[in-house]
Order: sequence, then C-alpha cells, then structure tokens
Amino acid sequence: MTTDIKIDQQIYDLYDEYCHGRMTRREFLERASAITIAGVSGLAMAQALMPRYAEAQTISFTDERIKANYVEYESLGGTSGMMRGYLVQPTSEGPFPAVLVIHENRGLNPYIEDVARRFAVEGFLALAPDGLSPVGGYPGNDDDGRTLQKSLDQSKLKQDMLNSASYLKNHELSNGKLGSVGFCWGGGTTNFLAVEMGDGLVAGVPFYGAAPNSEDVVKISAPLMIQSAEDDPRINAMWPDFEAALKANNKTYQRHLYPGTRHGFHNNSTPRYNEEAAQLAWERTVLFFREHLS
Repeated sequence: MTTDIKIDQQIYDLYDEYCHGRMTRREFLERASAITIAGVSGLAMAQALMPRYAEAQTISFTDERIKANYVEYESLGGTSGMMRGYLVQPTSEGPFPAVLVIHENRGLNPYIEDVARRFAVEGFLALAPDGLSPVGGYPGNDDDGRTLQKSLDQSKLKQDMLNSASYLKNHELSNGKLGSVGFCWGGGTTNFLAVEMGDGLVAGVPFYGAAPNSEDVVKISAPLMIQSAEDDPRINAMWPDFEAALKANNKTYQRHLYPGTRHGFHNNSTPRYNEEAAQLAWERTVLFFREHLS
C-alpha cells in the first residue's frame, strides 16, 4: 500500500496510539487536524493511513491453488464455548504442515485472511481464528473490531486461541506439526502459545508482539523467529529482558530487526507497509516453518 502524501512522524505516532486503542478514531482525527506540515494537513495524512483492504489483497479467495472455507469448532473455557475460523488448504494432497495465523487487536480482518491464503499457496494448512466470532465476528471495520476485542475477557480470548491451535494441530489434514505466526496482538499471543503449549508448538514467529513474562520463558520449547520493526518503542523496550530470559534458559531463537520500519510494516493495507522488509520477513518466515514443520 502506497500513498502520494508524505506522512509526518507526528501522525504516525498518533496512529500508533489509535491502533492500540489508546484513543478513539474521533480523537485521532481531531488531534491530527491540528497539525499542518509543509502545507499538508494532518487530517489528510491521517486519512491516508486508514487501511484499504481491497487494494491490498494478494491472493484471491477463488485462487485455484487453494481451497478456503469457514469452520466452526468447540472452544471449552473460551468466550462462548465455540469458535469460528478461516481454514485454507492447498489443493494438493495432504497432510500438510499447519500454521495458525493470529490477527491483530481487531479481529479477523481481510488482511489476515489474505495472509492465511498466502500460507496455503506455500503448501501449509492455515487457520486464521476470529477471536470475535463468539460475539458476532469481525464487524466489517477495524474501529468497531478494536472496541469489541478490547471488551472481551482477555483470558477467555487467549483460551480461544489455545483451542484453535489444538483444533488445527489435530485436524485430519495436518501432519501434526504446528507453527504459529501473529501480528501485533497476535504476535504477543504467539509468544503466549509458546509458553502455554510447550512442545505442542513446534515453531513460532511473532511479528512485533509483546514479550511474555521473563519467568515464563523457561516453559518455551519451540524455536522462535522474532520479527521486529526498528521504530517500535513500546515493543522494543521489552526486548532486553526477553532476550536475557531466552539466553538464561538456553532457548533457540533468532531476531530480525528491519531498518527503517514501523510497527505494522508487514500489513500491506496501510502506508506503514514496507515492501522490502515485508517480503524479506515473509521469505524468512516461510523457510523457518518449512525447516521445522515439514
């Protein structure tokens, strides 16, 4: 996703606060409106940052290389006891290595569904659970999705993700080797799964996700590939303690820090997208999963 408008760092900073639920859309636009840089209004910059999902789709849901459908499954201890997810498989003969694709803090939006399709094209069985499905599902826009996800009992929401991981791992088309990738909230939840699942998770790739508590790192069994943006102060501030705990417990990990990138650089529906870094991160992720899950 590109834009002809040069977006000032002040607007990016406000957008980060807005994306993480620390201000409403109205507050974001009002504060951006008070800024003018080189004759360009902050409001125009702010509006340019809003996601454009239709333009960002890379793999069509009708692509002949994949088969995609929505599935429902039990989720005991979760928000409602049931879950719904977007399951995408290659059209070749299985079983397949399995990858759980965990959304950001706004439910299963079109970008995450597209990522699931990308994994299927690469030969993986991919499930993208919708944490909002027990309360009606992704509502069709990120603002309402963010508000809805924030209102949920977070422990039950994470239990839904654990149950989704188990459902995928045990699926008849799965080879039994499970990986997890997540973005923003989903990155932190991938770290959570690594702690909670032990050797039930074979590989994890958190994209700019919150680190687990240092005392919980000892429970991690899966090798981790940690994908980090250079300009991401909140997440990067957690890294020294996370790395120290990984080293102290002799865990297998690698971290990639992408120069010139911001939080969300893999999401190609907004101007935070960095094509070069996103492509490199994607190639590394696919190779990492092939190495550990095949």
